[in-house]
Amino acid sequence: MIFRKIIASSLIVCAGLVLQTCVPAESSSIPVASKHKGVCWVAGREEVTEKEINELIKHNVNWISQTPFGWQRDASTSSIRTNFSSERIWWGESDEGISKTTAIALKSGVKTLLKPHLWVRNGWPGDIVMKSDTAWQNWFTNYERFIIHYAELAERNKIEVFCIGTELQQTTKRETEWRTIISKVRTVYSGKLIYAANFHEEYEHIKFWDALDYIGVQAYFSLADKKDATLQELIKKWNGPMASIERMHKKYNKPVMFTEIGYRNDAHAAIEPWTWPRDLKEIEISPETQALCYQAFFQSVWNKNWLTGVYFWKWYPHGPRQVNETDFTPQGKPAQKIMKDNFAK
Repeated sequence: MIFRKIIASSLIVCAGLVLQTCVPAESSSIPVASKHKGVCWVAGREEVTEKEINELIKHNVNWISQTPFGWQRDASTSSIRTNFSSERIWWGESDEGISKTTAIALKSGVKTLLKPHLWVRNGWPGDIVMKSDTAWQNWFTNYERFIIHYAELAERNKIEVFCIGTELQQTTKRETEWRTIISKVRTVYSGKLIYAANFHEEYEHIKFWDALDYIGVQAYFSLADKKDATLQELIKKWNGPMASIERMHKKYNKPVMFTEIGYRNDAHAAIEPWTWPRDLKEIEISPETQALCYQAFFQSVWNKNWLTGVYFWKWYPHGPRQVNETDFTPQGKPAQKIMKDNFAK
């Protein structure tokens, strides 16, 4: 591995990597102190204690997203299977696990974004599309039942922000049905609402942002066309997405939340950040690349006046299995220090 040295007025040295500290590009109308400094919490088999939450606080994290699941057999099936107990799912994804994790976190000042997902067998939620109006009606009926359950759970546990859906790209073209769901969620939940839209061909086309409190973006934008891109090249690549996001912010007058953002620990992470490690054809471990991508975000986006928070994918409560594997987590890598230091500002 060739380590990059970037000359700057002040330097951070972490795990042998020298990186430029972030100089705020502009003053923010949303004070940095009030922004969501979040991580995507990985639900585990084991119960959470104050020890795991304290580790977050050490890294200046003040929000977590928790993710329970519903399951679809395939992308054209209207039925949605649910399981709310911990009998056949991991404790952290159960109603009990979510409730206890929320309470322990809040006791230490860490708040929760509850963000239910649909898991599609051999597919992706963005592929969900029905073959008839009747099938669509059935799907929305089942989805409403699924999402209302978690909205009620969020209300009982005083969860501060609730996400009504994640990357359901084909379904969000049906504006009327989604406005109905939003309206029904608001009858049972009194907190803030968000939808987590895919970065590619979704967030710019959604027409119901006005009915929500935030514009949510799953921000896996490509930052490079080749590996070994420099920090300045990564920063420059943010210009396109930022201009697009700012247009949406101005159109709807809503703050923007990056409901997910993350980068693998490999040399191609900046090219296709959305690619899962198991789908990689070649793996070249590179904590340097991951760290530069974090650095580019903080230097380019973090201080924008439309951004109200970010959630880094992902954080294991009991630590990653192996620090040197090509995983999205920053834990035990140079990116962890970059996140910690910038969250502290």
